[in-house]
Amino acid sequence: MSDSSGDSRVKTLNFNVGVLGHVDSGKTSLARALSSTASTAAFDKNPQSRERGITLDLGFSSFTVDLPEQLRGGQQQYDSLQFTLVDCPGHASLIRTIIGGAQIIDLMMLVVDVVKGVQTQTAECLLIGELTCPRMVVVLNKIDLLPPNKRQTAIEKMTKRLHKTLESTRFKECPVIAVAAKPGGPDAPDTEESQGMSELIELLKKQTYLPQRDPGGDLLMAVDHCFSIRGQGTVMTGTILQGSLAINDTVEIPSLKVTKKIKSVQMFRKPVTGAMQGDRVGVCVTQFDPKLLERGVICTPGSLRTLHAAVISVRKIGYFKGSLATRAKFHITVGHETVMARVTFFGLPPVNASTPPSEPSLPHSLEMPFAFDREYFYQDEYVTGQVEMSSGPEPEQWALLEFERPVTCPSLCLVIGSKLDTDIHANACRLAFQGRLLEGFEDKSYAETALPRLRIYKTKHKEGQVERRLALFGHT
Repeated sequence: MSDSSGDSRVKTLNFNVGVLGHVDSGKTSLARALSSTASTAAFDKNPQSRERGITLDLGFSSFTVDLPEQLRGGQQQYDSLQFTLVDCPGHASLIRTIIGGAQIIDLMMLVVDVVKGVQTQTAECLLIGELTCPRMVVVLNKIDLLPPNKRQTAIEKMTKRLHKTLESTRFKECPVIAVAAKPGGPDAPDTEESQGMSELIELLKKQTYLPQRDPGGDLLMAVDHCFSIRGQGTVMTGTILQGSLAINDTVEIPSLKVTKKIKSVQMFRKPVTGAMQGDRVGVCVTQFDPKLLERGVICTPGSLRTLHAAVISVRKIGYFKGSLATRAKFHITVGHETVMARVTFFGLPPVNASTPPSEPSLPHSLEMPFAFDREYFYQDEYVTGQVEMSSGPEPEQWALLEFERPVTCPSLCLVIGSKLDTDIHANACRLAFQGRLLEGFEDKSYAETALPRLRIYKTKHKEGQVERRLALFGHT
């Protein structure tokens, strides 16, 4: 439960909204037009962002509204609703940052340039939203660029086109709203007011729901910025993914094997005594060099493991046109980390194929949990994979990931495999597969100590030529 004012009697529900879309669609201008409070990393404050004119990192800002009627009367009593906007980069080269930002949101705003329509990165952001987020609102931006006498017709035409695009996705009935976040463009003077902001806020309020918020269990916080404040210490800002934290708690930075005590906590510059799952906070610690943690996680001491390899469930993303070959290398995104890994695919024995004596052939329609005491069939590549995510069932399949460098992550976290070295101008989906982390191997010598437990077999056959026939039981 958030306490955004420092007064325990005022209870504010924090709701995280991701702002995603193609580069130059106006995402940052939209976040600025909506927000009343900005974090230290909002609105492209990074000098490189200003120099290049694009968002390079996650930006955070917020605004607070009265609690919508549909959120009243639950077990948790809140007085107000805070929208935290997660402004994600739009450039194709920054997709790993986009994936990290999308994993901490409750609702996605997909920003579309009303003149240009759906572009390559718009489609990628839509796909990331399908993997990470239950709800979406489409914002048609820059309606001020349309001729006034043709504006309504153009908006209706683009809305129909978008609904057609979304038909095969989980967002097929999502609302579409038209706005002008920054009339005249980002360099225009602030004399003209934004158009459609009050209507957008009302729409966002209607789309909110009570997300799962549980203060229990181990702390896990995704850290996206780290900086020092002279005379106070080092501030780590991020979103609490699970559990809770409070002043004087001890937290671990698992990638560094370092523990620190929390000196103070803030939520958008307001001091608070603690925070819980879903909240956006800044945590201050002392005697820590911020250069050591650009982004990553902090947690309850001893609750996370650093892995050299892992077993995941796997499902191919239908829009990916390449094959998923065993022993190939993919970019693997786990939380805010992206690392190269070699992938080995395996599954249940194929129907009509020979199986080990100890393991009968199983129907592929059955969902089988992974277990080390079961025998699996080695696959040269992911089987079939032609079914879209929203279609019928595929055979259960798994993959062994062998990371080029260790990663720190919780069990059952989302894993996304990509081919980020694909030409960004190729108009092709770079997201290849998704899954959940099931088992991890911490030992650097996992190939000798742990992999023997993974019972994967191959079928072999030999071809030859018959040179002569032998007489058996008196017959030739």
